[in-house]
Amino acid sequence: MLSTGALRAHLLAARLAGPVATSREVSLRSYRLFAARDPRVTLGLDPGRGWAEQDLLRLMADRCGVSDDPAHVSGPDVIDPERTLAGLDAFAERLSYAAVRRAPVLFGTGHPHRLLGFYAALADAMSAAGCSVLTPAQGRCIDITTRFGVRTCSLDYVRGVAMVREPGVRSRGGDTGAHTHSPLPVRVVLEAAAEGRGRLPELVVGDHGWVCGAGQLGIEAIGLADTDDPALFVGEAEGRVAVAVPLDDGVPSAYYRPLTRYVLNRAFLSR
Repeated sequence: MLSTGALRAHLLAARLAGPVATSREVSLRSYRLFAARDPRVTLGLDPGRGWAEQDLLRLMADRCGVSDDPAHVSGPDVIDPERTLAGLDAFAERLSYAAVRRAPVLFGTGHPHRLLGFYAALADAMSAAGCSVLTPAQGRCIDITTRFGVRTCSLDYVRGVAMVREPGVRSRGGDTGAHTHSPLPVRVVLEAAAEGRGRLPELVVGDHGWVCGAGQLGIEAIGLADTDDPALFVGEAEGRVAVAVPLDDGVPSAYYRPLTRYVLNRAFLSR
C-alpha cells in the first residue's frame, strides 16, 4: 500500500505538485479569460456569480496553493502537495460511495494521451465492484470549435473511458485521442443516454469539459485540474463540481500510476 508520505514525495519528484510545468503566465491568462466568460476556459460552466481576476487568483491560491500575489507574473506555477493529497482523498471517497451503491458511472477525458491509464484503471475497478460503466453515443460525430477552426471529431471509448478522435487518427494502443476542453462530448453522451432511455450516470469522472459540462447539468462530477483550469475550482466553490483535485495534468502517463494505486486503496477498490 502506498503511504501518504510516499505519494507526497512522488508528487514532488514527478512535478505533479510543487513547482509544475504550467507557467504563471499561462495560469494568469486563463484567469483573465475566465473573468471575461471566454468559453475556451469556462469549459461548459455557467458561473453563478461574477468572478474578477483577483477573485480567481484568491480562489486558486486557496484551492491549489498558487501565489495570491498579482505582482507575481512569471516563472513556474506552484501546487501545494497537501492540497493534492486532500483532493485525492475526497476523490476516492466519492468513488467509494458510488461503488457501494453500484451507481452507473461515466468516465471521460480531454487528455487521453496522458490520463487514459489513470481513468481506465478506475473504470475497471468500478466495473468489478458492480457499477455500470456507461458507453453511450459510441462513434457519434461532434463538431468542436478549436483555435484552428471547427473540427469534426468522433466519440470513442477505450477501456470504458470516453474521448474524442479526429478523423483517421488511431494508434495501436488506442490512446491517440484529441486534446479538448469542450463540454460538447459530455452533452452528446448524456443526450444519447436520455434518448435511448438508458441509464444516466450518477457520477461523472474526468477533466475539463467532461466535469464542468456534467456538473452544470446537475450530475455529480469529480476530476483533475491544473492551475490553468479555474473552471473546475469555480464549479467546486459554487457547488456544481463535487471534487477538483489540483495537479499537473500534462506529465508522462506513467507518473499517474502511483496516484491510481493510492486512490484505489483509499476507495477500498484494490484487488
